[in-house]
Formats: sequence, structure tokens, C-alpha cells
Amino acid sequence: MVTLSDSVSVGGLELSNRLYRAPLLECAGNGPAAVDRLIAELEPAAASGAGLVCQGATVVRGEGGCAAPGMTRVDDPTFVARLSDLVDRVHAHGSRIVMQLEHGGLRSMETWHAGYRDEHPDLEQLAVSRPPWQLRALDRLGLLSLSTRVLSTAEVRELAADFGRAAARAVDAGYDGIHIAGANMGIVQQFLSPFYNRRDDEFGGSLDSRVRFPELVHDEIRARAGDVPLLTKVPAETAAPRVVRRHLDADDAVRICERLADVGFDALVPVHTSTFWDASIVRGAFPERAWNDERFRSGYAEAFGSRRRARAVAFLNRLQARRFPAASGWNADLCRRVRAAVDVPVLLEGGLRERDRIDALLGEACDLAGMARPFYAEPRLPARLLADGEAAAVCESCNNCTVPQVTGAEGVCRTPAVLRRRGELQRQGAYDREV
Repeated sequence: MVTLSDSVSVGGLELSNRLYRAPLLECAGNGPAAVDRLIAELEPAAASGAGLVCQGATVVRGEGGCAAPGMTRVDDPTFVARLSDLVDRVHAHGSRIVMQLEHGGLRSMETWHAGYRDEHPDLEQLAVSRPPWQLRALDRLGLLSLSTRVLSTAEVRELAADFGRAAARAVDAGYDGIHIAGANMGIVQQFLSPFYNRRDDEFGGSLDSRVRFPELVHDEIRARAGDVPLLTKVPAETAAPRVVRRHLDADDAVRICERLADVGFDALVPVHTSTFWDASIVRGAFPERAWNDERFRSGYAEAFGSRRRARAVAFLNRLQARRFPAASGWNADLCRRVRAAVDVPVLLEGGLRERDRIDALLGEACDLAGMARPFYAEPRLPARLLADGEAAAVCESCNNCTVPQVTGAEGVCRTPAVLRRRGELQRQGAYDREV
């Protein structure tokens, strides 16, 4: 029987166990303190025993493409070289680290963040095709601000090359692998999705043609960064609202995974998601405390354009929370199907909290288990999960950690009951790791 504590290999990279810190928004940016901030965010996971640490979405270009405030850009070789300090700290604890590469495309802040748009009025969004009518309608209503540039075929190739260049910089800094942000409505998903991609060149049309962009990203990374372990998320847009008729279903996601495994991706992370950036990504309770926190209300108004619009977004968030309640391992069914179809490791994320539940899924639905939000509540969570077969994360999936991030606030747990429980565990020595 496979357990969380067992070692595993991903693309030749040996991991001491099957628990990984999934990509999160570290809110480090690129300022003078960025590297120290990343160390403070990521080293605790390594120090407490996580076999793999994923640095969250980093943007491959120096302008545009940030899906949320505080994202780190990796277009500058000098800055990326400084990240070797982070890599060394992670390696010193016996863990491995990969960098997730991203570009937001139509999901970028220049589309949805009113204050950012006002500060950068000349920024265009990179679009795979003309935006779908649903987004154009939101633009006319003033809820989005579309100023798109549809990528030419040559520009598509140049964007893929930027992923390759960013990967090469990361490998030079010592990173053990590269993780492509292939879901959560970023530009890679936009190429895969028939909702966004209506191109008539080699990168659009049939599913096989739409997969060519991540395949080209693979080729660029291999050409520039060598045979580095390469992971990617793969979306099934099963949470898309009914108004969206063209989207990726679970069968499409399995087929994409088969193609990407064949082309040379070393591990896959299948996820149920939507065609929009909504509560299907995180699932769980409506974050009442976060929306009503006076510290963030002006930031919400700046992000969404006014206090009235912020209240409208909060109302939609409440409705979505009812549609997408928390569930343990909500991507397990999709991962199970993919694992039966490919010969590379399959990684499972989404609602995992209990060690016994994880052990039951390992070897059956997945090969590695990842957690994201629980690390906001317990930065040293692996120490508990790896030592106790009955342990469970204290995270309640309340989402009070995530909503304030639209204002640029850091990702931390803000729920008093959860913080009290973490404090009790800390006093009991539950996070003390025996090396």
C-alpha cells in the first residue's frame, strides 16, 4: 500500500515523500525584499518535510500578464539569479522546488482590476482570439475593461519562447523543475479551451490543434532548459456556467493529458475548473469575515471600480459558494481517469485535508498529494501530516485568506478559530520535525 511518506520519482527527480505544497500566490513581487519574502513563505514547508515545494505563479514577461497583485515576474535574469538563495534554503532541508510559470492573458489585472487599469491605461491584454461575447457584454456593463491584442502566429511562438527563457533562468538558479500554470483561466487554458480559442491557424480549431501551444511550450523549455522535470495543470471546464456552451469536458481533459504525456511532460495535475475565475478554483464557504473587514473595503472598491461594484462581486461570490461547497479531493475522479490513461505521475489537488483520506487515494487515484490554502493556516503542516496517520489540516476552507488578495494583501489565515487551533498544536510541539 502506497502512503504519503513513501518516496517517489517525477521525471527522474527523487522526492522523499509524496506530499507537496501546491502553487499559491506568495505576494512577494519583485522589490528589494522579494527573495526574503519568498524564503519566509516557502522554506517552512521544506523545513517541515514536504517532498516538493511549488513556487506559485510567476509571470514570464516584464509587462502585463499578472492575474493578481503581488505576483513575481521572472523576465529579469539578475533577479532570477538571486532566487538561488531560496533554492539553497529549500535544498538544505532535503526538499525539492519547482517554479510555476504563468501568463494571465484575458485574466490579467489589466482586464479586471479597475485601479491597476487606471494606472496602466496603455496596457493591452494578450488574447488567443476575439474575446467571447460573454466577456464583451461584461465590458459593455463596465465590469471588465477589454483592450485586447489577438496574438498573431508569430507572437504565439514568441510567447512560448518566453516560457522557455524563463525556465532556463530558473534552472540556472538551481530550480529542480518547471510547473506550467495550465489551468485557472490563464493563457495556457485559454489556448486549450474552445470557449476562448477560435483561431484559424495551427494553434486553433480542433482539440489536437489547441493542444499545440502547451506542446510548443514544452519544446521551447526542452531546447533552452534541457531535460528538466516538467509538470503542468490540465483543465476540465466542467464547472462552466450553462450560458457557456463550448468548453472542455472531462473526456477532453483526459485526451489532453494523453497528448501531453506523449510529447514529454513528466507529470500532470488534472483539475475541474470553469471558463471564468470564480469560486470553482478554491471551493468552500463564503468568506463573510473577509468581505466585511474594514481594512480591505477601500481596496475592494479600488479593485472593482467602486463600493457598489465590490458589493455586487461579493453577492456573486456568495451565490458561487453555494454552488461549489468544500469537498475532500474534488479532483479525484478526474485524476483517476487520467492515471488509467497515462504512464506519468498524476498529482491530486483540491480539498485534501485528512491524512487517512490522502493515503486511501494514493496509488489508486493519484501518485502525489498537494495542498495549497492549508499552508496559509499551517506553514509547517507537513511535520504533522507525515508523522501522524490520523492527522488533519486545521484549514476550514472558509476562504478568508484568498479574497483580500485582490487588494494586494498577503495570503494568510485570518480565521480566529483556526489560528487558535494552530497555536494549541504549536504549543504541543506538533510542528517539531524529527530529522
